[in-house]
Amino acid sequence: MRLRHLTVVGLVVAAMVAGCETTPKSESAATELNKDCDAAIALFKKTDPKMEDKFFKTAVGYAVIPRVGKGGLILGGAHGKGQVYDQSGKLIGYTTLSQGSIGAQIGGQVYHEIIFFQDENSMRSFTRGTFEFAAQATAVAAAAGASANANYENGVAVFTVGQKGLMAEASIGGQNFTFDDVESAQKTMAKD
Repeated sequence: MRLRHLTVVGLVVAAMVAGCETTPKSESAATELNKDCDAAIALFKKTDPKMEDKFFKTAVGYAVIPRVGKGGLILGGAHGKGQVYDQSGKLIGYTTLSQGSIGAQIGGQVYHEIIFFQDENSMRSFTRGTFEFAAQATAVAAAAGASANANYENGVAVFTVGQKGLMAEASIGGQNFTFDDVESAQKTMAKD
């Protein structure tokens, strides 16, 4: 029964964000998203300087979602847009995060999220455009030294930094991601 409710919530949230495109609508929107991602990366590195050597320099790539909005009262949802980079820090595409949940939760929050990919398989899984975290997945709250004890799980390591708000639930389980490569995104922006 609970699984059926979770599926219904997931479908409702998916329908809500289905109209949200992964690719920025214009060059100015892409520039703004890039600035937000740069600021989020700087915040992660400032919050936990060890993250630079342990993850940024060794990961095959990473996705940055600079603003994830999440809220819920029994039923919940989250949404955010971001960028995906290769190991050198070169932009390779855009991503959209969506999440639906049901259960003990109340409130709202805005946070930054970064996902590091340990190997080509995990990166390829993400860039296929239909990546999803298992229901029990959790993230490490970035803080000074937090990355020192963090490890990859199933090829990914996820960190979050709170921006504002308070919510009595902070799992990332059930997050779904879409992906558009830079070349496809540029063609889409040129049409608009």
